[in-house]
Amino acid sequence: MALSRSHRVTMNDGNTIPVLGFGTYAPRSVPKSETGMATEVAIEVGFRHIDGAFAYGNEKEVGQAIRAKIADGTVTRKDIFCTGKPGKEIYPMDENQKPIGDSVDLRDTWEAMEKCKDAGLVKSIGVSNFNRRQLEMILNKTGLKYKPVCNQVECHPYLNQSKLLEFCKCKDIILVAHSALGTQRDPQWVDEKAPIVLEEPVLGAIAKKHNRSPAQVALRYQIQRGVVVLAGSRSEKEIKENFEVFEFQLTPEDIKVIDGLNRNFRYYTLNEFQELPNYPYNDEY
Repeated sequence: MALSRSHRVTMNDGNTIPVLGFGTYAPRSVPKSETGMATEVAIEVGFRHIDGAFAYGNEKEVGQAIRAKIADGTVTRKDIFCTGKPGKEIYPMDENQKPIGDSVDLRDTWEAMEKCKDAGLVKSIGVSNFNRRQLEMILNKTGLKYKPVCNQVECHPYLNQSKLLEFCKCKDIILVAHSALGTQRDPQWVDEKAPIVLEEPVLGAIAKKHNRSPAQVALRYQIQRGVVVLAGSRSEKEIKENFEVFEFQLTPEDIKVIDGLNRNFRYYTLNEFQELPNYPYNDEY
């Protein structure tokens, strides 16, 4: 993945995406205003890729933060790459407000996204939490106009997604890593007994060698293996540190050692969707 001077890479539709993004997901217990303030800090620090979603419930605050930094001259709208994930206005839903998961609905939903692109409502369209089979379902769709530019999935040293990454690379689809630093210990989704990535001794040792933090090492690891990576925080200190990943490089040996930490451990299992036909985590990758 060749980086431009602005730390962007080109997607398969010709648009570019910053390789480091600011993730705006926060547990429900966090005031939405905090996410808005953190987004402003992230833009001031240098983040130009802001990742959001309808389901996060804070799109209003994130949008206000972006507009505030445009208004004060920190950035222009063209500087900012915004990722959104639509809600029930796009995704087929059943009577219990859960996505309907059969292959017909999956393809129909992609057609709806293509229409959004044709209408100029979005510049690029991608997917999230898709496995290889689901990606192939879209890529093999009759009459496909646009293939996904990216696939955003959980990806960190304990779940490095190496097979899915290679598949995406061969299809010219960018893998985007969410939860790249592990988890925020959100009780809604994550087992409180789950291991903590940033407490991994191997990451700590590599971080000490480079005089960096384990979080910086985890983020740099993704960038060097060709993954666009999201980093979320509400701490100004951490936000600044996360953006310093362009100031150092890991060695090939470092990458190999971190690869060896993989244990196919998933923090976000989405167990409530396990009975749906297209629950993505039943497949190997």
